[in-house]
Order: sequence, then structure tokens, then C-alpha cells
Amino acid sequence: MINFELSHLPVRPAKPRKEGITMVIDKGMSIRETEDFLAVSSEYVDVVKLGWGTSVVTPHLQDKIAVFNNHQIPVYFGGTLFEIFFVRKQLDDYCRILDKFGITALEVSNGSMDIELDKKCEVIHRLSKHFTVYSEVGSKDAKKIIAPYMWVEMMQAELNAGATKVIAEARETGTVGMFHADGGIRSDLIDEILHYVPPGDVLWEAPQKSQQVWFIKLLGHNVNLGNIPPQEALPLETLRLGLRGDTFDLFLPQ
Repeated sequence: MINFELSHLPVRPAKPRKEGITMVIDKGMSIRETEDFLAVSSEYVDVVKLGWGTSVVTPHLQDKIAVFNNHQIPVYFGGTLFEIFFVRKQLDDYCRILDKFGITALEVSNGSMDIELDKKCEVIHRLSKHFTVYSEVGSKDAKKIIAPYMWVEMMQAELNAGATKVIAEARETGTVGMFHADGGIRSDLIDEILHYVPPGDVLWEAPQKSQQVWFIKLLGHNVNLGNIPPQEALPLETLRLGLRGDTFDLFLPQ
């Protein structure tokens, strides 16, 4: 929704979008908070992740999911929850839970445990027959540094296995994976990824504003960004449109 007529605003594709995706991470909002959030930002949110294992202990989970569904916003459970079931050899139970709650997407990750790439791709291939699969690459352990060529190898293999998009790990803090502990960007890693993986196939976790700005300047306003805090969904849209000082100069008349 644009309230004022302005020239030279960049074009945002209509939902459901295949590019320019904004994935919001929900760390435990109440139903009322969810309703208030969507009253303002539903137009700018493409998918919501219920972070890590919060869905296990969220009160009135079915009712909360229904609120997102009423706004035509897909919801999926965090990748850590997949790992929690997988390590217990309860993957079939996990799929039954997804069906019970009407969840049509899931995240396959190995950020908290080691899963061999071949096994991970086997799981992605199996699950992609029934669900939209987002696969996450990168570790949640800040001490575990994965070489750029390995990020590329994993991303390519997981996309070939059936992942809709690969998620580049940064956690909800933006201080691991693609980023240094201070939030600084591992630009060499991202350069390597972009040399071999189409940018539209990657959803970059970028919870911090400086990281969002960096990716918009690098890849344009329709870059896919994830782990966006709910209160930052609308501000991110202003960054995408050049309506904030950080991206003010990107879309002015030449």
C-alpha cells in the first residue's frame, strides 16, 4: 500500500512473491500481538518462521497459526525443531504434526547438530514431495567456520535435492554464519556464494538494519531477506523503497 504518489519508487512484485521475500521470525508473540503486527505489516511479510522450538510451548498454537492463515501468510516451524525431532529419529512424527496443524512448509537445517550432506539431501528430496522445503546452510556455533567453497557445495546440492530456497545462516542475532561476532559481514563468503548460486535462490538471514542495507545495496530492493524481527518488517519495506536515509540515494531520478 502506497499512501502518497511518488515518482521513481522501485517496483515490488505482488504477493505471492518469488523474489523480494521478507521472512519474519516470531520468537513467541501472543495472539493479540500477532494480530496487531499483521494489522500493520501483513502486506510486507511473505512467510513467518516460529523460531527454533517455540512452537512446542506456545499457548493456543492452532489459533495463532489461524491468524497468519487468515492473512494468507504461510507459517513454518524453525529448523532447530526439525533437528530436535530428527536426532530422536522421530521424523515421521514431525511430518504428522505438520499435517495436524496445516503447515505446508518446513526448514531442514543442521545448525545445531551434524548431518552428512548426502543424508540431508536425501531428507530434503523425501520431504519436498509433500512440503515446501527451505534448507538452511551454516552453523549456529560461532567457533565453527565453514569454508566458502563448502557453503557453495552445500547450497547447490540442497537446491538440486528439491529445496525451494536455501537459507544462509546468521541466527536471530546476525552474529554467526555469514557474519562476524560483531555483526560485520563476511563479504568474501558472500562473493563466493554469488559467483556460483543465483541470488534469487538464497534467503539471506539479516536481522540487523545495517545488514539489510548492505544486501539491498549489493543485490537490489528485491533481495530475499530473513529473520526479520516483526517490528522491523515495515521499516525494512521503507529501506527497499528508498524511504529511509540509509537507502535514500538508491532510487532518485538520474
